[in-house]
Amino acid sequence: MNLLENKIALVTGGSRGIGRATARLFAEEGATVIFTDLKENDDSAALLAELQALQPKSTFIASNAADYEQTLAVAERVQKEFGRLDALVNNAGITRDQLLLRMSPQDWDLVIEVNLRSVFNYCKAFTPMMMKQRSGSIINTSSVVGVNGNAGQCNYSASKAGILGFTKSLAKELGSRNIRCNAIAPGFIETVMTAQLPDDVRKGWMDDIPLKRGGTELDVAKTSLYLASDLAQYITGQVLCVDGGLSL
Repeated sequence: MNLLENKIALVTGGSRGIGRATARLFAEEGATVIFTDLKENDDSAALLAELQALQPKSTFIASNAADYEQTLAVAERVQKEFGRLDALVNNAGITRDQLLLRMSPQDWDLVIEVNLRSVFNYCKAFTPMMMKQRSGSIINTSSVVGVNGNAGQCNYSASKAGILGFTKSLAKELGSRNIRCNAIAPGFIETVMTAQLPDDVRKGWMDDIPLKRGGTELDVAKTSLYLASDLAQYITGQVLCVDGGLSL
């Protein structure tokens, strides 16, 4: 349908998983895609080749999303090479799961820095560009854990809940400039990591999901596509739970 025809989109943490699926889908729908990750590797090289086969100007930038100066350098490069940004998908994230009694201050700080600080960095760096063009869609990846909490994930849950408050506040700040800001809260998504979970753990998840299946990376990517496209031009400050009903 070419829902993103002639648009420029950026996806952080784009080399694997949900980020990769999002970057690929955006390119299939007509967008020139810039994606970032910590370093160039086989995953980023393979994805770049796929994207450039669809949209020749697509680009990979090695950058730490949690580092503000590196983020500013990404924004400067995007401004110089493309002159605009129509969709920003903040997807970079990590986990360091542990019960609070066993969680180190270092693991708390790292998860907050990567998951929450990176959203601040990219929104702050790219907001001036979007304000000047008076348009744009910002999509922040949260989690159902940020909505409901989860034992053993106090740091991750706090970072993802912080993204929700940040998203709603930024939506109020930028709405008058025709910039939309929404969040996606994925639930149990089938990935390489979740495939390694014990059968009893997987069954416990499935029993709690009304649709009785895990989500796919493409399920989340399609939601980002919707929010990035003009189909969602009157939607801002919202949290879309892509979880098969898990958060009900």
